[in-house]
Amino acid sequence: MGVLARITAVIAAATLTLTACGAGGSKSEGGNKDAVTVGLTAAPANLDFTTTSGAAIPQALMTNVYEGLVTVNQEGELEPLLAESWDISKDRTEYTFHLREGVRFSNGTEFNAETAKFSIERVKSKAWKNGLKAGMDVVKKVEAIDKKTLKVTLKQPSQAWLWDMATLIGAQFAPDAVDKLATEPVGTGPFTVTKWDNGRTLTLEARDDYWGEKPASKKITLRYFADATTAANALKTGSVDAIPAFQAPELIPSYEKNPKFTVQRGTTTGKVMLAMNNKKPPFNKLAARKAIMYGIDRKAVIESAWGGYGDLLGAPVVPTDPYFEDLSGEYPYDPDKAAKLVEEAGIKGETVTIATPSLPYATASAQVIVSDLKKIGLNAKIEQQEFPAVWLDKTYTKGNYTLSVIAHVEPKDLLNLVRGDYYFGYDDSRIAELRASADAGDDKEYVRDMKKLVRKAFVEDAAANTLFLMAGITVMAEDIEGMPKNTPTTALDLTKVRHR
Repeated sequence: MGVLARITAVIAAATLTLTACGAGGSKSEGGNKDAVTVGLTAAPANLDFTTTSGAAIPQALMTNVYEGLVTVNQEGELEPLLAESWDISKDRTEYTFHLREGVRFSNGTEFNAETAKFSIERVKSKAWKNGLKAGMDVVKKVEAIDKKTLKVTLKQPSQAWLWDMATLIGAQFAPDAVDKLATEPVGTGPFTVTKWDNGRTLTLEARDDYWGEKPASKKITLRYFADATTAANALKTGSVDAIPAFQAPELIPSYEKNPKFTVQRGTTTGKVMLAMNNKKPPFNKLAARKAIMYGIDRKAVIESAWGGYGDLLGAPVVPTDPYFEDLSGEYPYDPDKAAKLVEEAGIKGETVTIATPSLPYATASAQVIVSDLKKIGLNAKIEQQEFPAVWLDKTYTKGNYTLSVIAHVEPKDLLNLVRGDYYFGYDDSRIAELRASADAGDDKEYVRDMKKLVRKAFVEDAAANTLFLMAGITVMAEDIEGMPKNTPTTALDLTKVRHR
């Protein structure tokens, strides 16, 4: 298990007319300049990402409520956070973290080496159910040397581990507050959750006793919408101030022309993928998988699902990854070649089902895919699955699917995607060897073996079809500033958001 959809999406059918009236910010909180309302989609089922997969929970809580020893900045670089610095042994198996003093959790508990030890060891315990916990498997031992010194010993060198510590598995928890994580999150971050109306709103309020720089706004309300039309209307009328990863990109030109709004563009790690179940017919056959690779018009998918705001990828690797290669031309759209591969696989005329989460970009993508598959001799039907509950259980966890569309958004998640127990069902001994050697290698060996791994899995073996890389588009009222431009992780950092 692992990376899931960033819960922000597009519905191509939305058509709204924007007028000069209805500016955003001042109406969302009755004119309260210390409060900002942010519109999102697909609300979290609960507030406990240790037991519940998906991006919605860490999107709201990481950075804002929970913090780690390290973090990733807007440029995608590692930075200290609760650890002021760290030392790495020559053999790269021992990490000594020098922790920040004067930090307390929102319930008053002191953050120190003992609580950090507790947090890391808990990830490795049965208490954690989230599949991302596998990132902590490499940890051999955790020691609290003194109150501000933590030593972590790995089983072998790992390129991925420190980066993983910047994700939700590195979140720091108060030992006396883990029994109610689903409803009462307690972290060291600048905000606390003061109200949660499940499926509707999540309210964050700034802490007076926060150890670091105080948030720019005293109150942030996350307001969740079921569809893009409603969200865009809320922005137009001013009941929300901003929508990150804007859900109706076909409306962007209208917003750009309207002085009441600002459109901000940035980068994401949102790789929209067409998963093929490599363990089950018909996609346990290489010819069938290659037919899907050649048979999907990915440019048409981008136009339909994300309004043309996206980039082609040949594998789930983004340009900021050190092992990135442009492989987008490896499987050009070629329906004739795809049709021949369908016949070679002996599956012409068969019906395949696309497990489609209730996310507008996924539905729009699936509709294009159904049409494309018909052209190459395959019948396809869409099975709409409620997201997150049904899709996470049936498709992701149980692997009960044939095809599925969803965005994978965790940074540097490639090693997770090619695990044999991942829902792709792709299991190859050569990949396992490359995966191990890349993670344990030095920087040069890491890049070399990761490139080999990418080509083996996603070009030679066609393990999954990477449809496109989402563009990060935020639309906000003209008086709003501080919305993050880039989304290098699943976290939505709201610490600098405010009215001018």
